[in-house]
Amino acid sequence: MRGSAVSEHSDKAEKHRILLVNDDGIHSEGLELLAEIAREFTDDVWIVAPDEEKSGASHAISLSVPLRVRQLGEKKFAVKGTPADCVLLAVWELMVDAPPTVVISGINHGENLGDDMAYSGTTGAAMESAILGIRSIALSQVRTLGQVPCLDAAKRYGAGIVRKLLECPWEKGIVVNVNFPDLPPDDVNGIRLTRLGSRLPGTFRPMAGKDGRNIPYYWVKVSYDPGEIVPGTDLAAIKARSISITALQIDMTAPDFTAALGKLFPSDEPAIP
Repeated sequence: MRGSAVSEHSDKAEKHRILLVNDDGIHSEGLELLAEIAREFTDDVWIVAPDEEKSGASHAISLSVPLRVRQLGEKKFAVKGTPADCVLLAVWELMVDAPPTVVISGINHGENLGDDMAYSGTTGAAMESAILGIRSIALSQVRTLGQVPCLDAAKRYGAGIVRKLLECPWEKGIVVNVNFPDLPPDDVNGIRLTRLGSRLPGTFRPMAGKDGRNIPYYWVKVSYDPGEIVPGTDLAAIKARSISITALQIDMTAPDFTAALGKLFPSDEPAIP
């Protein structure tokens, strides 16, 4: 029995080498839960995350400031940088002898739906790893703005979803974006495969104010207004109390509009001076 258990443990440890990143910071509850989930599949789990919250960092990388790294434990590092910086440091420096086979970003304290892809540090980190040819997954827990997230739905369903995403065939340049509804686990209404939705313009707006010395400043206000909910989108899935799974791709080419532009710029015409 002991020999069999050791063999199973070794297989588990060798199957995956998982890197965990996020944008909520190295000490977030969502990252701790994600580490628990990842260790169900492998003992080789690395955590490389920002040393403070970097929500809204998108896919930014630091070009004009140095990246500082502190080791907090075995295979656990805090980085003064963006989520994408964390992926770069892990792949090219900290794990260079054996890069990760999987990168999982999250579990974000808040939704990443629709137009959020343009701003999200969670998906930005996953996009960076996808560019590097690594299987990439982003996980987010919907919550009410300003409140501590309840991670019960992610805790109940996260491992099962990750297991299937680790086992299925994968395409280069793909990120799978998962959002868990803000509900007790028993109230979750299944899983839906979705496309990105679109919110009303103005999700992020600057608000004017003055500090203690009467000097003006601006603070970006967040107001999630989904507008019209379109069936089949991630926004519709969350409204229907379901888990949303959306496959994203690095290639942002717009084929339909490219075809329309072809009528204006035929390939057999000389370049416009």
